[in-house]
Amino acid sequence: MTGAGGLSGRRILVHVCGGIAVVKVPELLTTLRRAGAVVRVTMSPGAQAFIAPMTLQALAGGPVATTLLEPPGAAPAALGPGHGMAHLELGAWAEVQLVVPATADMCARLALGLADEVVGATALACPAPLVVAPAMEAAMWEHPATRAHLATLADRGARVVGPVRGRLASGRDDIGRLAPVEALVLAVTDALKAAPDPGRAPDPSAPPSPLAGALVLVTAGGTREPVDPVRFLGNRSSGRMGLALAVAARRHGAEVVLVTAAPPPPPAPGLRVVEVGTAEEMLAAVRSVLPRARLVLMAAAVADWRVAAPAGEKLRRAGRDRLRLDLVPTPDILRAVVAERPPGCVVVGFAAETGELEGPARAKLRAKGVDLLVANRVVGPDSAMGGEGAGVLIVGADGVGRRVPFGPKSEVAAAILDAAARLAGPPDHG
Repeated sequence: MTGAGGLSGRRILVHVCGGIAVVKVPELLTTLRRAGAVVRVTMSPGAQAFIAPMTLQALAGGPVATTLLEPPGAAPAALGPGHGMAHLELGAWAEVQLVVPATADMCARLALGLADEVVGATALACPAPLVVAPAMEAAMWEHPATRAHLATLADRGARVVGPVRGRLASGRDDIGRLAPVEALVLAVTDALKAAPDPGRAPDPSAPPSPLAGALVLVTAGGTREPVDPVRFLGNRSSGRMGLALAVAARRHGAEVVLVTAAPPPPPAPGLRVVEVGTAEEMLAAVRSVLPRARLVLMAAAVADWRVAAPAGEKLRRAGRDRLRLDLVPTPDILRAVVAERPPGCVVVGFAAETGELEGPARAKLRAKGVDLLVANRVVGPDSAMGGEGAGVLIVGADGVGRRVPFGPKSEVAAAILDAAARLAGPPDHG
């Protein structure tokens, strides 16, 4: 994971601010460290009201800067003894800095260059690329002042990631939710690629990924088959595994097309997003990209059935004691991909199971003709559907199976990409 990800040994400074989305920071720190990054943290006074510095210190693996002037020698120094000014030492140490969650207040402070607490002062003293991940209520996000402050930061070269639409602290479903952890990691990785450490020599022992420069197609989310203008047949898929796979593919150096029936991720370099709703729409989008794909990862939870004739108006309950729907099969997208893929294209299928994994996985691998089959359980405490973690069984056409234990989907996706990359071979540039 670390070799392909581009984060091994990289110095990442995470500025933590005071918003409810701070609950995602532990997962972020864990993901960055498992990718091999060296992480340091600063915390605004507001952040410390939401989460204890000791918690983030344990997850980051190093001291957390909470005040502007630390006691002499206590600053998280990178070079020699500390001089009591954490913001100067951390500013000189970092290769990239990430502000998360970037509240409306912190966006204003960064844009104005305010430096009366440790986050603002460190950001002002740090020449490293800046990634800003906003999270706030929709009204605050849409206010002209917030948009002007973010435009100022973007004009200075900052990367703004998100926010996305989802459930907010107020209980409303609206724009303002923190971007997924996978999207934040991708933004940090891309920022490092755009501004590499001039003192870091390439590692000649690390060969490029077979997917470097290749086109990878990923499907994600649960399709929605309309019943009437307001209802649909669907499932609990969140699309997180598909997004994690897209991020993992980008970290292999691939160009990625994500065809998703879930809410789209924020824009990112090297990632093209195609939004779809139904299985028919997903098939059409996949076919438009398939001729150029070297790897296809079919992680979407595609509905097996659709309503033969969706109602043109809302179906009313009044006067009914039951409702019968005439269902017909949706297209088998995976079978179509296997039949129509270009030469050398590797296809990875997914199977959602409620019982044992191995038997159904091997049967589906043979029936569909895929190169790899990833089976995951969608019931019980280790269910992959709708959650942030997964545990899978990867079965190859050679009969070899590998179990990936339950963990964050970012880690599971990295294992799947490593297995798929070994089958893909070098890109054909001829």
